[in-house]
This record gives sequence, structure tokens and C-alpha cells, in this order.
Amino acid sequence: MSWRVGVDIGGTFTDVALVNETSGQIGIAKVPTTPRDFGQGVVEALEIALREQDIAANDVTLLSHATTVVTNAILEGKGSRSVLVSTRGFRDVLELRRSARADLYDLFQDPPGVLVPRHCRLEVTERLDAAGEVVTPLEETDVDAVIAFVRENDIEAVAVSLLYSFLNDAHERIVGEKLRAALPDTPIFLSSEVLPEIREFERTSTTAVCAYVGPILESYLRRLEEATAGMGLPNLYVMGSSGGVFDVEEGLKMPAMAIESGPAAGVIAAALIGRQLDKPNLISFDMGGTTAKASLIKDGGVETTSEYEVGGDGNVNRWMHGTGHPIRVPVIDLAEVSAGGGSIAWVDPGGSMRVGPKSAGAEPGPVCYGKGGTEPTVTDCNLILGYLDPAALLAGRLAIQADAARQAIAGHLADPLGISVEEAAAGVLNVVNNSMAEALRIVSVERGHDARAFSLVAFGGAGPMHAAELATALGIREVIVPPIPGGFSALGLVATDLKRDYVKTLYTALDDADLEEVGAVYEAMEISAREMLRAADIPEDKWALERGADVRYSRQAYELTVPALAGPVTSATLSDLAEQFHEKHRLTYGHANPDEAIQLVNLRLTAIGKLEGLELKQVASGESVTEKEKRTVWFRKTGRVDCAIYHRDGIGTEDRIIGPAVIEALDATIVVPPDWHAHSNESGHIIMEAQDGE
Repeated sequence: MSWRVGVDIGGTFTDVALVNETSGQIGIAKVPTTPRDFGQGVVEALEIALREQDIAANDVTLLSHATTVVTNAILEGKGSRSVLVSTRGFRDVLELRRSARADLYDLFQDPPGVLVPRHCRLEVTERLDAAGEVVTPLEETDVDAVIAFVRENDIEAVAVSLLYSFLNDAHERIVGEKLRAALPDTPIFLSSEVLPEIREFERTSTTAVCAYVGPILESYLRRLEEATAGMGLPNLYVMGSSGGVFDVEEGLKMPAMAIESGPAAGVIAAALIGRQLDKPNLISFDMGGTTAKASLIKDGGVETTSEYEVGGDGNVNRWMHGTGHPIRVPVIDLAEVSAGGGSIAWVDPGGSMRVGPKSAGAEPGPVCYGKGGTEPTVTDCNLILGYLDPAALLAGRLAIQADAARQAIAGHLADPLGISVEEAAAGVLNVVNNSMAEALRIVSVERGHDARAFSLVAFGGAGPMHAAELATALGIREVIVPPIPGGFSALGLVATDLKRDYVKTLYTALDDADLEEVGAVYEAMEISAREMLRAADIPEDKWALERGADVRYSRQAYELTVPALAGPVTSATLSDLAEQFHEKHRLTYGHANPDEAIQLVNLRLTAIGKLEGLELKQVASGESVTEKEKRTVWFRKTGRVDCAIYHRDGIGTEDRIIGPAVIEALDATIVVPPDWHAHSNESGHIIMEAQDGE
């Protein structure tokens, strides 16, 4: 039998999902994340997973990984010592930024830090004009000065972003060739290779991010590659932020693609569930140890955006302009809040209860884990209210210290507020649920969608505990808890395709576009795409090349992306672009102007190496459902009540669980509140539905 294996590093646990390609059988393994060496947790989790499922390494056909290394390096300010090379007079592009601010009315806010300090931002004499024509030739002796600086200052990576190199990369290529010849062991990132796209600040920022995290990502992936190869596993693939995987070599050319890889995998898995259940309209809800993420799936499609910033203040939405470092790569469109099982609850100086953004993470973790945590977390509150097994989690491998959790809640929350421990724990859940409901509203109601027309797919270690309450707040009447919800993002790693996005600026009025030039740009990108797919050993009959274009009305500042027809570029190709743009503009903004001239800005290509589809199954034991035990559980509507506890594996398709109830499994706990009921379908999904009147 052949198996696909996905490994996802979360804030608290590292998850492994395994899927049998023939039967659809799935398995999971979880170990605590090891922040001091993420690879250690990955290898440990893989060893446990293969052993428990009795799988030989040579039976694994696909090994995919979602890593937080890139994001963490930026958030923690622990990237490499890097240099930015720019056109003389333009060394401060990163510092000048845009005028966007995280808080429009806060006059004292600090801008995000600069990844490359000013003394490491070097200049070379050269200049192109806005048409890409040479105004000032490149002074190659300036490049020699850069080489000397890199050697003398122990620089680990170099980013090169010259003015207008997206139109003419001749000077940038010369700089790159000289640097690579003189510094063979130093990664060199050229903006014309990373992002040959208009907008100087975003292009420079993306290239600088690649240099800042590139050496760290390479060190991590090389060590992990060596470890997994030593286990006899196949080549390692990495999940990208746009929802596809790529091989290690491709990822090291563009490290920014690995940002938000874990959350992207979860959304891809949710879309797979939608196809399997014939439910094309879903809201995915992923609550892990440190954050909660929401994304909308409409008509089976997953939305992506290139308007993304990373590394900003954790108190603000990282999708808001002015909060961090822009990266112009496609990222699955989602809303994220600092609300996870490890989020720490606290009382502010005004006497109000707060939750997050600080998290206990994997080390020390929640107080009840007994690993040194002292501040109460959402998980500790879920335990005190009866949702979690008070004895142990992870099938008994993780002993729980309920008394320590109760004391922490009393000391940090209940006593300062003059309320009971139970009231404090319930208050924490109210705060965190309101925060997460806001994320669901952002991706649905605030974008013009009626949340009641969607089903909620809940996953992550903590997601199924909170999902029904969140659904009630938005009027959603159906919650789907997929197989292995605690490792669902890892499942998405093996349910996607190999994917790589390319872009090239071609700035011209659409009516004046040169058909041969447009076709030549697409062909050049397709040549690169075919080389990438061939290097990844994807059979040619599994290749798919999808064209697109960024277009706008001539007096607009930003554009919309629309698909472009395949084949030779003709006047019909451009006419189709115009028609699709008018329609998308109408859907996006509520109006369109077919008489307005259209500007072509960028041409895009998505290269896909298709993997065989999967049919996921988690078959119940076949035994009639029986209560595992009873315990008192707190619910918002009823307070403390005696509640039936079930084990997920024992729930068959004919069984109906009437709330209030708690369903336990190795990787996640499902809470069925009063006025909700639950059942299992043939594929092992738990479906929760609001009863009439809720």
C-alpha cells in the first residue's frame, strides 16, 4: 500500500497526517512542538506516526511539510545578517514605505522595524528610465565594494533591487553574476528573479524578506531533508502560502512563498471536504494553540490575495496595510486573530478581562500541561468548565493537572475581579469567542456574503470545542468536524497539488498592447514553469499552466486579477480580458464602466503539477454508541449540567448524539451544546446541526 504523509508545525503541537492512497484510510500522530529545534519534533512525530500505523518508509509516496520557520524569524526579529543593494539615491526605500498606517488616528505609533539596517543598505551607480532604457551605465567597481563589505562584515545573504529592473534586468543580472562568482556560499536574491513586478517598495520588501529568512530556511530544510532521507522517506515538499506544494530547491529560490504555509494547508483541506460532501460554500475555522484563522470557500473556490504584510504588531490584523513587511506573493485570503488554546487570559489596569495576544505556546504551554506554565490560558478554562478530560489528553500520553489550572485562574483572574473561578473561566470563553466570531464576520459578512448560507468547517486542536457557539453567533446552522481535526492542516498537505506562481510586469494600454510581446512574456514564464515541473519529476500529462493578468481602469491605482485564455495571443484574448475585468469590477465594487480605457499592468502564470485526488475516510468501529462516562459541564445557556461523554470512534452512521454532549478523540474534543445534535456520515465526518428554534 502507498501512503501520503503531511507534517504541520503548530504553536503547541506538531501534527502528522497519513492517508492511504487506495482506501482513503487516515491516521494521525501528535507531539509537542519543539521551539528550540523544530526539526526534532518533526522527526519524532514522523517516527511515532509510521510506527503506530505500521507503515514502512518505502511505502510513503509523498512527504509534505508546513513550516513556521519563515514567519517566526520575521516575527521574532531573528533573521539573517543581510545586505540590500539598490540604485544610488534609493537606499532608503524600505524606510520610506507607503503612507498607510495601522491606526489612522494614532499620532505616536511606531512604524514596523526595517529588516536591513541602514549601514547594510549599499548603493551602486546605475540608472534606467521609466521605459527601461539605460540613462546611467552600471559602475561595476561599486559591485566590488559590495563584495568587500559582505566579506568584511560576515554577511549571510544579499538582496539586490535596482530601479526599474522589472522592465530591464540587464544591470541587475550583471550585479548578480559578479556577486555569485565572488561569494559562492552566500545566497543572492535579485528582485528581477524574485518579483519582476511594478511597485518599487513592495518589490524591494519582498526581495529583502527573502534574503532575511533565506539562510535560516535553507539551514532548517537541509537538516530536515537529511533526517527524513536517513529514515528512508521520499523527497521533501514544502507547502506554499497560495495553497500548493513545491520542492525544496524551488522554495529556496523564493523563501517568501513559505509564509503562512500551515494556515493555507488547512483551507485547502477544507475545500477538499467540500468537494467530497458536495458542499461548495464553506467557512473554514482553524483554532490552534496560538491563533484562530477563518477563510471563505465560495462555489468550491479558494480566494488568494497578494496584499499581505508579515511581521507587524501582533495586536493588529496582519492583513491591514502599514502593519508589517509587504510580500507580493499569492497568499490564501484569510482573517487571523490572536486567539488559540494557548492564548493567555489577563486583567488589564482598568479591570477588564483580556485574552491574548500573548500565548503560552508549546513551551511552557498551558498551566494544566504541567510544563512550567503559570498564567491561565483558554485551554485551562476549557478544562475547568468540563470540556476537556480532567485526567489526560492525547490518549493518556499527556497527564493533566487540573488543580494547578484552577489555582492559576483564581490567582490571575477570579480573585482580582472578585468572582468565582468558574465565572472567570466562562468570561474568558466569552471574550475569546467574540474575538473569533469577528474573524468569521470579516471573511463573510464584511465581504458581502450571508454567513447563514454557509456551513462551518471546524478544525485545529481547539476549533471543534468552540465551533457550535460561534456558529450560533452568526446564525450558521451546520458545523462539520472532519476526520482528524487536530491534524487537519497536515491533512491538507497531502491533498493539494504542486504549485508555483510567476509574474511579469507589462505596462501598457490594453487596446495598444503588442500581441507578440504579450505572447512572448507568457511563453518565457511557461518555459520556466515547465523546467520547474520537470525538475520536480511531475509527468507531463499532469501539468496545467493557467494564465492570468492584472488589469485596471486607466485612472485607477490598483488592479484586479482575471484569467486569460490559453493558446496564441490574439485580439480575442485581449477582448476576453476586458470583458472579464468589467464583470469582476462589477462584482467587486458594484459597478463597471465598459467605455473606460483599460490598463494592462502584469501578466501572471500559475504552474500546477496535479497529484491524484484523495477520498478521505475514517470508518467508525461499527459498535453501537455508548456513553464513555458522565461529568458536569458548563454551558452558556444552562450553566453546569450532567453531560454525556462519548468516544468519537464509537459513533456510527445510525447514531444520533443529542446535546449537551462532549465527543472525545485523540486529537480534538467536540462540544455539542444544548439545542444542537450530532451524527457521523459514511466518511467519518461529524455533522453538528442546530435544532429547530435555535
